[in-house]
Order: sequence, then structure tokens, then C-alpha cells
Amino acid sequence: MIVLVTGASGFLGRAVGAELVSAGHVVRTLQRRPSLVDGAVDFVGSITDPRVVSQATDGVEGVVHLAAKVSLTGRAEDFQTINIEGTRSLLDAATHAGIRRFVQVSSPSVAHAGIALSGVGAEPADPANARGEYARTKAESELIALARDSDALHVVAVRPHLVWGPGDTQLIGRVVERARRGRLPLLNGGTALIDTTYIDNAASGIVAALHRAPEAHGRSFVLTNGEPRPVGELLTGICLAAGVKPPGWSVPAGLARIAGSAIERVWAIRPGTDEPPMTRFLAEQLSTAHWFDQRDTRATLDWSPTVSIDEGLRRLAVSYA
Repeated sequence: MIVLVTGASGFLGRAVGAELVSAGHVVRTLQRRPSLVDGAVDFVGSITDPRVVSQATDGVEGVVHLAAKVSLTGRAEDFQTINIEGTRSLLDAATHAGIRRFVQVSSPSVAHAGIALSGVGAEPADPANARGEYARTKAESELIALARDSDALHVVAVRPHLVWGPGDTQLIGRVVERARRGRLPLLNGGTALIDTTYIDNAASGIVAALHRAPEAHGRSFVLTNGEPRPVGELLTGICLAAGVKPPGWSVPAGLARIAGSAIERVWAIRPGTDEPPMTRFLAEQLSTAHWFDQRDTRATLDWSPTVSIDEGLRRLAVSYA
């Protein structure tokens, strides 16, 4: 197929683009800067620009939509413009171009209301109760995408959870930097059980959703390694792989949530140059269980992960050596 990948300059988008090239597809990318995906043709611009979107989708047979504003804080209108209006614009262009397959890359946060998720599947996206502007707008954009599913345009929503691996400057980079500075606490001892997704598995799962769109369309799927572990164990493994001291102190989750709410209010008035050290959403993510039943995902997408968490940590350590 000729496949358009949006947001291919990001960590996951670049991996998806490379996976598609390796599978023999003709790959185009659309993002604000060059994707650096070998073998892909770049369209540089914004998904909010109808002209660029029309050019990028012309002649395309499938779309993988990853472009989004991803942040713990920020102006509500920025999330609205990129995550919601950008998705709507891309869907309009896909319909006009006669594109047959559309993978909406979403997030499990669209169905997370601050309480534990233990062994569940892809619960319905819930913008009203999602935590923070990112989760709220991603929930709404997922609903918008799935509402456009039809016999002519097969839409699948995939929610990869906590994607990590070598080269990740978001989750891995921030964990390592905060640990290095002694600012990485455990919440409630780090006992909450969580799923994560190694980068290779996330990319191959998203490509599987594109391949299986005729069978899987109209549905949402959570995508993980299927190896839930205590968050403290995962943070320790990441720190040891990077050669930094693991977190050795704990903070009550309730206190972290209160502090996170206060920091959010300060950040709204005087934002820092990076993500805030804590938010209510982050406190909830670090202190509540969120792991998912993967049986339906694997059976419907005809997919399974190939890189275990332990192997992923070994590769991470090699990258830091």
C-alpha cells in the first residue's frame, strides 16, 4: 500500500514509518520537520493546514495518524486545534481521497478516570472524565475517528500504553534525568502494577492494525507488552540500564496528587521550560494499577509482541553503554 504516517518525526511515529518501509509499503510522512525515516517521502507541514493535508493524502491507500500535541500541561486551545481539529481535517481529506484504511493512534488515558484499571480491555473513550487536556482531546478525537468508520473507510483505534525504548527522550529521558538529580520518588512505595510497551512491539502492533483494518474496523484496542510489573520495579530497571541510582524514597500518593494539582495551577500562570515535576494525572498514573487484557488485541490483530521487557531493558542498557 501507499501509506501516510502523520507525526513520523516523533519516537513512535518514526518507528512505525520504518516498520512500514520494512514491510514493503510505500511510505509518506507528514509532520512539522523531516521524519528521518529512511525510504519515506516527507511532506513537511501541519495537519491543521488543509492544503498540505490534501497533497499528502492524494493517492494514499492507508493512514496511520500519530500527530498530536502530547503534554501534561498547556493551553486548552492548542490541544483542541491539533488533536481534535487536526484529526477531523485528516479524516475529511481521507474521505475525499478515497482512502480505505485509517488507524487512529490513541492512548489508554482516554478511558482512565483516576481509578485502577486491572485486567480490562479497551473501555469506551470518555472525554467527560478523562484527566487533563491531552487525555480529554485524545478521547474526543478517537470518538470522532470511530464515528467515521464505514464500509468505505475502515477506521481502527489503537492505544499503545507507555511506549519506551532506546532513543526515547520522553518517558525514558525524563525518568533518567530526574533520577540523576535525585528527584524521582516512588508513590506509595511503587507497588502499583502497570503495563508498558516496548517500542518495537508498539510499532509492529500499529502496523498489524493497518493490515487487519477490514476485520477490526470500528473498534478500539489497547496495545501493551502484556507483562504488568510494579512501577517501582520498572523504574529501577530503567535507572540501572542507564547507569543512574534508582529511586530510594517514597511519597504518599495522596500528597503527590495534592502537590500535582497545586503545581498545575502555578504552571498555568507561569509555565516552566519543561514538563512540570508532578501533576495530578501523573500522580494517578504512578500510584494506580493500569494493566490490560491483551487476548482480544492479539487475536483480532493477529499480532503478538516479540521483545520482552527484560530484553528491552538489556537493549536500553546497550544504548547507554
